[in-house]
Amino acid sequence: MKKAIVNGVEISQEAVNFELDRLVRFYATHGMSMDEVKANLPKLEERALDQAIGAKLLLDRAAELDMPVTKADVDNEIAKVVMQVGGEENFKKALAAQGVTEEAFRKELEKGARVNKLVEQACSEVPQPTEEEIASFYEAHKAEYVTPPQVLCQHILVKAEEDALPEIKSAAFEKIRAIRERIVSGGDFSEEAKKNSDCPSGAEGGSLGWFSPGMMVPEFDAAAFGMKKGEVSDIVTTQFGYHIIYKADERVAAEQTLVDVHDQICDLLRHESRGRAMDAFVSELREKANIEYR
Repeated sequence: MKKAIVNGVEISQEAVNFELDRLVRFYATHGMSMDEVKANLPKLEERALDQAIGAKLLLDRAAELDMPVTKADVDNEIAKVVMQVGGEENFKKALAAQGVTEEAFRKELEKGARVNKLVEQACSEVPQPTEEEIASFYEAHKAEYVTPPQVLCQHILVKAEEDALPEIKSAAFEKIRAIRERIVSGGDFSEEAKKNSDCPSGAEGGSLGWFSPGMMVPEFDAAAFGMKKGEVSDIVTTQFGYHIIYKADERVAAEQTLVDVHDQICDLLRHESRGRAMDAFVSELREKANIEYR
């Protein structure tokens, strides 16, 4: 990936990765699958670099304007981080692991809070999406708002790595075969999972909960979605070893209504409108900046 130097300061890879992570998380929560993320990764990386450049320009501009930030503003940001990491103790451990003092961390958050105020100022005239705009977007993208099919399964795993010795694989296969025989002869799947499964889910009777296509390895996925409700699978071989699956329930794909996705669409449209406002604002800053690529 190319490097960018803004007003003599190189944009760090950490800054680019931070923006890339934000982009991936945003689009993932708005319907983009991980396969689509991977397919669009070069474009996302390019956009992440542009956003990192924009963030640098905004930081510099906010510092020039000396946007007011109170102790309460920083305290609020600290509280958000503490909640995200699971409490005060985890927060302190995270700082220690990174070799960062709380004072230094507060200074960085202060910079971020200052930029946030600048962003709010730049976007102050961006209107909320109207109900007509939300409904129109939904109608144009209705095919994208579908809840995927799901299955509720339990499984039992007997480990046998792909490069394991033949005799180890043979013993593992015989073990899973015997387990399956006991189950189809009337044995309790959950009890067999608790006693014999090499997967951590064994402690819960092999329960994997509800999952959608693509969440498991391909061989397991194909078997689980190809079975009928209430069936016990044949032996399924994956990179982890040998499995048997019990399909407890299933849900078919279903179209989501406008009510279901109203807030999600509103958030997306508002994000895009604010993005356009910020693009215009950052473009003005870019025109005055010295940006080089290497």
